[in-house]
Amino acid sequence: MKQRVKIIGISRHRLSTDGDGVTTLVAFHGCPLNCRYCLNPQSLGDAGHFREYSSEELYAETSIDELYFIATNGGVTFGGGEPCLRPQFIREFRELCGPSWQLNLETSLNVPSANVEALLPVVNTLIIDIKDMNPAIYNSYTGQSNDLVLDNLRLIADSGRQKDCIIRLPLIPDFNTETDRTASCSRLEALGFNNFDLFTYQIRRH
Repeated sequence: MKQRVKIIGISRHRLSTDGDGVTTLVAFHGCPLNCRYCLNPQSLGDAGHFREYSSEELYAETSIDELYFIATNGGVTFGGGEPCLRPQFIREFRELCGPSWQLNLETSLNVPSANVEALLPVVNTLIIDIKDMNPAIYNSYTGQSNDLVLDNLRLIADSGRQKDCIIRLPLIPDFNTETDRTASCSRLEALGFNNFDLFTYQIRRH
């Protein structure tokens, strides 16, 4: 049976912000994490008021920009929430759009390895939000263990896909330091990852 998913938002005509060229960001409902500074809290709330899509319905809505995708080497970036919770849906979508679109994932990788293994053959780029490689820092910030994240990083490395990954390593006020982030970079470099997006969370104090 074809899968239907709740989508919290579709953002068109994004330029080199979450993948090459012109992209459309598709954000799924649902996330395994409970980050202290969640950027998309609607992905964790009641799904009842969000539209449910089949892969065919999403393809029909996004294909309006196919000329932009092909001309700029762009495509669709799946985010959320956590897109790797929906591997069947994304594989169905790839069958519909064919190989000419770039398909990207914005993911925490905190999902079963079988999900990532199913997605690697159909996605072009993984934009991985690591938070921090230190298990204690990760747990304090997300409320979860990073064991699955580490397993999936090794899976990606064993598949030789490091060059297709952008690793987001934020400096998170009150949770990690520049020293912690440098240590995370070193651990990731040991696995062959070297494309890092280093930035600082801008937290509004009340």
